[in-house]
Amino acid sequence: MWLICFTLLPLTLQAETPEEKGLAIAVEADRRDTGFEDFTSELTMLLKNRQGEESLRYMRVRTLEVPEDGDKSLTIFDRPRDVQGTALLTFSHKTGPDDQWLYLPALKRVKRIASRNKSGPFMGSEFAYEDIASQEVEKYTYRYLRDEAYEGHVCFVIERDPVDKYSGYTRQVVWIDKAEYRPLKIDFYDRKNDPLKTLTFDDYQQYLDQYWRAGKMFMINHQTGKSTLLSWTNYQFRTGLSVADFNRTSLKRAK
Repeated sequence: MWLICFTLLPLTLQAETPEEKGLAIAVEADRRDTGFEDFTSELTMLLKNRQGEESLRYMRVRTLEVPEDGDKSLTIFDRPRDVQGTALLTFSHKTGPDDQWLYLPALKRVKRIASRNKSGPFMGSEFAYEDIASQEVEKYTYRYLRDEAYEGHVCFVIERDPVDKYSGYTRQVVWIDKAEYRPLKIDFYDRKNDPLKTLTFDDYQQYLDQYWRAGKMFMINHQTGKSTLLSWTNYQFRTGLSVADFNRTSLKRAK
């Protein structure tokens, strides 16, 4: 009897490691957001400095889901006049560095964003270029930390560490609600492992009875006191976008 108990004991104690559980949570979140094909959206970017001074920008985004790779996206600035026509083209990848190009209409040229510069601020905002790219599972290693309530939601809290050596972050701590596997909050830590930024997601809505999108994304920089609020509206899914809509030529003719 004792021999049987001790023989079975290792099996009954087997469980996921924190790394396995963290990865499983990330994979499930990704699975639930697979198959949307494409979407377009309008958004505003509200920039606020430490003194509370504000500036507002109006943009449009087009996103194409790419099977077996990361998403392609095109961000176009419409207003104010000093940024009108500026456009960012992003080819996200599951492995290896993302490809990003910025079109500057004043110079009438396309500038490639180097991998080592992906941690830089996007158009003066608190979002880095690497934040704009789609967050593919393969871009990180994972570790489950704990369960915790946040804003009335029961959440998984996981840590994810960027694989890219040029990332501006050593790690990110992510709150993912257990009900729908949506990110609700992300704490970013800089290369010195000091708290850098926090991103919160609000006003989620569901589209096509499956895909959740946040209406507001608020990024606060704890080191500078600056913040950026992205407000998303007019989501349209499965609009017929194709790979031909996402190339360097489309940057210059973006309308």
